[in-house]
Amino acid sequence: MKLICIGRNYAQHIEELANERPKDPVLFLKPDSAVLPKNHPFYIPAFSDEIHYEVEILVKINRLGKHIATKFAHKYYDEIGLGIDFTARDLQAKLKAKGLPWEKAKGFDGSAVIGKFVPKELFNDLNNISFSLQKNETLVQEGNTKAMLWKIDELISYVSQFMTLKIGDIIFTGTPAGVGKVNPEDRLIGRIENGIFFEVNIK
Repeated sequence: MKLICIGRNYAQHIEELANERPKDPVLFLKPDSAVLPKNHPFYIPAFSDEIHYEVEILVKINRLGKHIATKFAHKYYDEIGLGIDFTARDLQAKLKAKGLPWEKAKGFDGSAVIGKFVPKELFNDLNNISFSLQKNETLVQEGNTKAMLWKIDELISYVSQFMTLKIGDIIFTGTPAGVGKVNPEDRLIGRIENGIFFEVNIK
């Protein structure tokens, strides 16, 4: 299973981190060891003082595909989910400043929260899905897939030009504005529309 992550897919998030707006989707990977086990708390790693939450819509691939045309991309997934891309922002900043890869800041153990998945047919329009993240009863992130620079089907097509998509691969489609630091004893709750898709305790 690959965890394929899309960076800089929401304009307001690009602005809040003062990043350059990309001409193409930004891709990076997390290993399968990054998946936080179900019902486990997230432990802040010793190597970072600034772990940020980034809530994201997830797409689970259901068939093998390579060089997928955008118009056929809808055939390659049938479930939508929600998750968190935990990021060691302080470490990422140091790596970016040196022009080095981000993997240490993005792919560490427990850095990928994968909530529940539901059939995509439950949504009237996949390009108009509202989602949010709550921290300690305070709404901290709120987004909608209509604000994506590249829509789900476009992302699947783009990724498949570079790597074969396999059954069970998960695409993290990018985070909206509002990312921030987690601290011990925080509690995070992720929602799509009004439904809870994950709950995570921070240790």
